[in-house]
Amino acid sequence: MSDRFALTGARIFDGADWHNDAALVVNGDVVEAILPAGAIPSGVPAVETDGLLVPGFVDIQVNGGGGVMLNDHPDVASLETICRAHAPFGTTALLVTLITDTPAITAAAVAAGAEATREKVPGFLGLHLEGPHLSIARKGAHDPALIRPMTDADQAALIAARRELPVLLTTIAPESVQPDRVTALAKAGVVVSLGHSDTDYATASAFAAAGATVVTHLFNAMSQIGNREPGLAGAAIDTGGLYAGIIADGIHVHPATMILALRGKQGPGKIVLVTDAMATIGTNMTSFTLNGRTIYRKGGSLRLADGTLAGADLDMISAVRYVHRVVGLDLDEALRMASLYPAEAIGQAHRLGRFANGTAADIVGLSEGLDVRSVWIGGEKVFGA
Repeated sequence: MSDRFALTGARIFDGADWHNDAALVVNGDVVEAILPAGAIPSGVPAVETDGLLVPGFVDIQVNGGGGVMLNDHPDVASLETICRAHAPFGTTALLVTLITDTPAITAAAVAAGAEATREKVPGFLGLHLEGPHLSIARKGAHDPALIRPMTDADQAALIAARRELPVLLTTIAPESVQPDRVTALAKAGVVVSLGHSDTDYATASAFAAAGATVVTHLFNAMSQIGNREPGLAGAAIDTGGLYAGIIADGIHVHPATMILALRGKQGPGKIVLVTDAMATIGTNMTSFTLNGRTIYRKGGSLRLADGTLAGADLDMISAVRYVHRVVGLDLDEALRMASLYPAEAIGQAHRLGRFANGTAADIVGLSEGLDVRSVWIGGEKVFGA
C-alpha cells in the first residue's frame, strides 16, 4: 500500500464527532485529515471500507497476552507477543504491566521496555509497574513476600527508567510510599497511580495533591465507599484531578456500581477502560502461573485456587461493548473511555485517542455490531484482510 492513502466508505469517529460520507487520509504513520469523500487529493489511492473507523484503543494495564506474562519472561520477545495478541481486539497502544516482583525481574522488564522502544515494537507504549510498593492489606493476587516500602534507591530507579521509556506508570499505595516521593516521581515524568491500598479519603486526596493522577482498577483492591469514610474509591470519584481505570467485565465491578461512579465522577479526570488482561488473551489456555502460583481460567474470570481474582480475562473491544450495551453508555463515550481518556491519563492525547492532523494513524475498523474487522498501527495494517 502507498504511504499515503484514504480510507473511505465507513462512518468515521474522530474522538469527538462522527463524519459521514468522508475519507480518513493517512500519510505515512500519521493522520493527515478527514475530508469529504469527494475531496480526496488527486493521486491518493482510496481504500474502500464499511462499518466504522475509530481511534485505536489505548490500554494502560495489560499484564500479558498470547500465552505470555511479562513477569515470567521480561524480554523484548514477550513485549512483542503481548502487543501482537491485543491488536486483533482493537488495542493499538498499551502499557505492558509488571506485577509485583523482585528487583532483578523489574530491572529486566525496564531494560526490555527500553529496547522495545528503540526497536519501535508496534503497539508498545511503555510500562506499568504495578507494585511492589503496595499495601499487604489490599494485596489481591500480588505476592505479599515481595511487597515492600519504597526506598531512595527504588525512587532513583523509577526516575532512571522513565528516561528510557516513552511512558512509565507505577501503581503505589500511600502505606508504602511517602508523599514527597510521589512529587519527585511526578516531576520526573512518571505517572503515579494509587491502588492496592486501604488508605482513607483524606490521605488519598493528599497524595493526589502531591502528584498522583490515576487510580488503578477502581473498586478493586482498595478501601471502599462508606457512610462516614469514602476511602480510596470515594477519592477517585470525588477528586477532579484523578483518572481511574475500571475493569468492565461484569465480574470485577457490578454494572450498577459502574453507573454510580460514572454519574458521580468529578472532572476533568475521567474513568477509563482497562483490561488488566493476563496471558490468556488470544489463547485457549485454561490455567497459567504467576509468581509460582497457578491461576485458573473459568467462567470468564481468572482466579487463584482460593478464589481471589487475579487479573481479568478481558479484551478491550469486549469492554467497549459491555459499557455500551450493559451499562448503557452512548457509543461515543464508550469509545472515548477506551481511547481518548486513557491517552489523556498518561499525557498522550496529543497523538493518541483521536483523529486530527498529525495524530498517530492508529485506526480500528469495526462492524456495525462492534466486531473488530481491521487494525492499523502507525499506518501499517496489522490485522484484517
